[in-house]
Amino acid sequence: MGFINTIKEEIALIRERDPAIHSDMEVFLYPSFKVMLHYRLAHKLYLKGHYFWARFVSQRGVRKTGIEIHPGAQIGKGFFIDHGNGVIIGETTVIGDNVTLYQGVTLGGTGKEQGKRHPTIGNNVMISAGAKVLGSFKIGDNSKIGAGSVVLEEVPPNSTVVGVPGRVVKRDNIHLPQEELDQVHMPDPIREELNNLWQMNQMLSERVVTLEDELKMQKDRKSKGDNYENL
Repeated sequence: MGFINTIKEEIALIRERDPAIHSDMEVFLYPSFKVMLHYRLAHKLYLKGHYFWARFVSQRGVRKTGIEIHPGAQIGKGFFIDHGNGVIIGETTVIGDNVTLYQGVTLGGTGKEQGKRHPTIGNNVMISAGAKVLGSFKIGDNSKIGAGSVVLEEVPPNSTVVGVPGRVVKRDNIHLPQEELDQVHMPDPIREELNNLWQMNQMLSERVVTLEDELKMQKDRKSKGDNYENL
């Protein structure tokens, strides 16, 4: 009965999060659905110390879906991977409730640590396509990680992070419900910096033109003065 309830919960979750799914039967073809079934079995085997068989089941899931979740990872309720190809989740990763990942996300380590090597992801977190979260720190609750960002240090709750390396560009301590998480309409600090540089360049260009005009006027006056003296 527990297995049937798990499947029903997965179907409801995927249909809620992905509008491209039009029927319950389509969910059985969905990579996120398949990989989570493999993960749950592999995780049980891992906890019992059957590491080889846990990895065996896990790798079968990788070959079928392109999503790699280590059997040792701890994943909460309401976890959802949209599309998912290229997603990698390391062994000591801890994921809270109602977390959404998009394709190409890596929750990995830096290769220099022992023990807890991978990130801890809080509740109601969204990590956008291609983002990399590397290291044993925490992403706070209700945070958003922008597409393509590389996060290398802890992120406070209720934050928005973008860039390489990732920087917190918004933190308002306002709870962000899962349905309001948006991976498109996010601040772009690089574009803002480029706009600032462009405006400064425009100001400098205008100043140079003004100085050149003043210098030309001075030369013209001096030239006229010399002509009068020659007369």
